[in-house]
Amino acid sequence: MKQFDLKDPIFTKLSEAAALLEMDTYIVGGYVRDLFLGRESKDIDFVCVGSGIELAKKTAELLNPKLKVNYFKNFGTAQFVYHGLDLEFVGARKESYQRNSRNPIVEEGSLEDDQNRRDFTINAMAISLNKATYGEILDPFGGKKDLENKLIRTPLDPNITFSDDPLRMLRAIRFATQLNFSIDPKSIQAIKDNAHRISIISQERITTELNKIMLSPKPSVGFILLDETKLLPLIFKELSELKGVEYVKQKGHKDNFYHSLQVLDNLAENSDNLWLRWAALLHDIGKPKSKRFEENVGWTFHGHEVIGERMTKSIFTNLKLPLNKELKYVQKLVKMHLRPIPIAKDSISDSAVRRLLFDAGDDVDDLMLLCEADITSKNEEKVKRILKNFKIVRQKLKEIEEKDHIRNFEPPISGELIMATYGLKPCREIGLIKNHIKEAILEGEIANNEEEALSLMRKIATDLGLKELN
Repeated sequence: MKQFDLKDPIFTKLSEAAALLEMDTYIVGGYVRDLFLGRESKDIDFVCVGSGIELAKKTAELLNPKLKVNYFKNFGTAQFVYHGLDLEFVGARKESYQRNSRNPIVEEGSLEDDQNRRDFTINAMAISLNKATYGEILDPFGGKKDLENKLIRTPLDPNITFSDDPLRMLRAIRFATQLNFSIDPKSIQAIKDNAHRISIISQERITTELNKIMLSPKPSVGFILLDETKLLPLIFKELSELKGVEYVKQKGHKDNFYHSLQVLDNLAENSDNLWLRWAALLHDIGKPKSKRFEENVGWTFHGHEVIGERMTKSIFTNLKLPLNKELKYVQKLVKMHLRPIPIAKDSISDSAVRRLLFDAGDDVDDLMLLCEADITSKNEEKVKRILKNFKIVRQKLKEIEEKDHIRNFEPPISGELIMATYGLKPCREIGLIKNHIKEAILEGEIANNEEEALSLMRKIATDLGLKELN
């Protein structure tokens, strides 16, 4: 266990404030859990039997009178930042729920009431800051033992816990994924029985939990649990539809659900970029809609990358994920995830590499990471061969970029220059000249510089019957 520093001013001054106000006060929740796990925590929650707002004000006054305390009277909570730590204060509460809402009816309560309302045993531990019991750990539900056993378990009946606040079902799965813990069997069954209750949770809160699962060391753990507990088709239907293998004439395709999760895990080993991880999860999302069985060929998924690009927008919209640069980035990678493969298989032409650089731009390195993660064959020799080819592609990308500067391609000849040279207004011929120059550069017929581009411009203009102004 990471040492709890009893002499830290945060705790000594808070204990002093609690004594002055005659309030029993405790550290609760994630900070206590993370002490036992040896994890750094930047957030500390305090519960007092009394007014959390008054305790926050008195503590801030003792620590530094200039500290700004933010308080929220409607919720009876207060917060301030001290030496980079986010300190939150609340009075002990007991809660009751109505069937159609996760927002509880809140009343003042005791520490026991407050611990009873906690989601999991590992989050229900407390450390006393009271003079007589300073530093004592209160663990009424065996949270410490559950940490040792790597177990997620609810303090009270899981059916009541999950029915009252269905978001806790997702939190159970998220914690299991982040911490590499198991969920106890009774809680698993309770999630299955209450899965339909997820409908009362806002999409924003669901997506927040999904993103935390996505950013876990091994995200597949969470998605497999979502599938096993019947939550996945309710919150992410398109991913659920990737499941299963269909056979025709004894020919089957791979299960694209588990393949996508393996790609996501592979990618997660090399990048913590959330949106690149989303691209990995969605790269084959168009396969169910493109699946066909062809005689003498077997199963095909022609155009699944284009279908997947379109589906990505509707998925982002439904999940209330960002619809600006993040969406465009994920769409781009989903659409392009097959592009490097033929280059890696065949002899690599400079033209093919230039076009890949041109189309991928600054995202080409992320695209290569995605393509490498997409290699999930159990044939080790095949994996080695493809990775070796991708290594060659990477080297070629580097060489051609240094030579031709294609990654952020800017045409050496502008439309304005063409108009000024030939006395033109905006017209079709300008586009023809610019496109011809771009294609010549990508094909390696001319270098990416103004001198060779001007020479080609004059030749094309002559062929089009254009004359330079004197």
